[in-house]
Amino acid sequence: MSLAEELQKVIKGEVEDSPQALEANSRDASLFYVKPEVVVHPLDADDVCRAVEFVTSKKQKGDSKSALSLTARAAGTDMSGGPLSDSIILDMTKHFDHIIEVGDSSAIVEPGVYFRDFDKETKRKDLELPSYTASRELNTVGGMVANNSGGEKNLKYGKTARYVEKLDVVLSDGQVHHLQNLEGDALKHKLEEPGFEGDLYRRVSQLVKMPEHKKVIEEHKPKVEKNSSGYALWGIGDGEHSLNLARLMVGAQGTLGIFTKIWFKLVHPKPYAAMTILFLDSIAELGEVVPEVLGHQPDSFESYDDHTFSIAMKYLPELATQMKSGLLSLGISFLPELWMVLTGGVPKLVLIVEFRADTQEAALQKAEALAKEAKKNRSHIGVRIAKSEAAARKYWAVRRESFNLLRKKIRGKRTAPFIDDFVVPPMKLPEFLPKLQAILSRYKLTYTIAGHVGDGNFHIIPLVDPKDPTIRKTIDELSHKVYDLVVSYQGSITGEHNDGLIRTPYVEKMFGPEMYALFHEVKVIFDPLNIFNPGKKVGGTFSDALTKLDLPSIKKIKSKRAGCKKQTRPRKVLWT
Repeated sequence: MSLAEELQKVIKGEVEDSPQALEANSRDASLFYVKPEVVVHPLDADDVCRAVEFVTSKKQKGDSKSALSLTARAAGTDMSGGPLSDSIILDMTKHFDHIIEVGDSSAIVEPGVYFRDFDKETKRKDLELPSYTASRELNTVGGMVANNSGGEKNLKYGKTARYVEKLDVVLSDGQVHHLQNLEGDALKHKLEEPGFEGDLYRRVSQLVKMPEHKKVIEEHKPKVEKNSSGYALWGIGDGEHSLNLARLMVGAQGTLGIFTKIWFKLVHPKPYAAMTILFLDSIAELGEVVPEVLGHQPDSFESYDDHTFSIAMKYLPELATQMKSGLLSLGISFLPELWMVLTGGVPKLVLIVEFRADTQEAALQKAEALAKEAKKNRSHIGVRIAKSEAAARKYWAVRRESFNLLRKKIRGKRTAPFIDDFVVPPMKLPEFLPKLQAILSRYKLTYTIAGHVGDGNFHIIPLVDPKDPTIRKTIDELSHKVYDLVVSYQGSITGEHNDGLIRTPYVEKMFGPEMYALFHEVKVIFDPLNIFNPGKKVGGTFSDALTKLDLPSIKKIKSKRAGCKKQTRPRKVLWT
């Protein structure tokens, strides 16, 4: 009997192992390709419980299927290989797609709900989950929780973890557990409770309150505001007066359990916005500009580079479609920028700084104050003001859609997100950026730079020729060099995209062996049989990650070329 047939006997939802279903779940937005054995569409929480019980039983019996595991998947927009597995995929988008309730300041929702749909419902009550990402039209809220996502509003509102109040999670005992922050008597009673859940709280409490562990956690916790790497032991309480296991689940990338319901707290967004746009001729200028901008306390501080800008201009029709705008009107709105390009060239970096307020006048005053100071201190840079949210939409469209345009429109190349999400202290940018540029300049790469510059969080997305047999070596070498530099500045290897397959091998380098050992212990406490998304967060190796890259090896390339009479030369690099 096949694995799919066995699973279908215990699962009420659909179970698929067709070539089409497996292929559709073999990729996310990363560089990896991992084909699962079967795809399950659980109908409800009971189905998830049955899947856990099924895999646990196989593991305990040690039969031929004892290597089985469960990996939850939502929209597949992850850039780290997080939802990829060669075993069982649980697709949460088909049936876990209900918005259960939107209240006056909070909401209850299932993980497979797309953020775009959730956002429409919350906006009806003038509410918002402000940690949305650039892929807000594509991703799900479950993916946001699994990765502890942050986006363009992180500077003011923080990441998703700040808004998760409670979670329903299926844990390794095959039961649904309701996790939330417990304090005082509530925690005391939970620590005295018999059974699986009480034992779980006792073990985690003991882990974080041991004096030697407290010292390790305090010394090795992230030194930057934005981080999605490791397990958030520094943010779950002291284990004696408070303990929040829901917080531990946020950003764990489905490696500790599978959540089936989310309680979000929401915010009332300021209704009016204005934007200051700064056009820089050199990335080196960020060192002076960033502190200047942050001094004005903006709501958002984002960036994209000349390559992104050029691609957006080239694909205006697609941009217009995404914005639900007419091509003519969008083209007209970009005329000032096009004139600037014709007269002075493409700016090296575009900074978009948004201010929100209770009135349009107040928002505009903030934008104008920054513009005045920027022009006074740097008369050579271009400065514009978008006087309303509608006027700023085109800049947000470029920032949000840049990665999608890269993925879909650059022929002969593919996006290679492997140094795409590092964070350094913003005030260290004057020192850090020249060293980063020096590293990148040694490689003939086409790449774009965008990101949350106000947080020191950069997304560098190289474009590579997938047929180039040297790319594997480049990825390996460049990753080490960039992450070594990031760690030397006490930064984070991932601000929001998480560890996944691509960065798990670097987690120990970032946190040190003592903290990494605590991460291992967390994994064992929650998942002793290693059934939840194995190889992510802990246990992944460089060699394992390289074997899963969706790129040809040198050996394969030579084999294919052996019978060819004529070899095609690689294309020239467009930008360096």
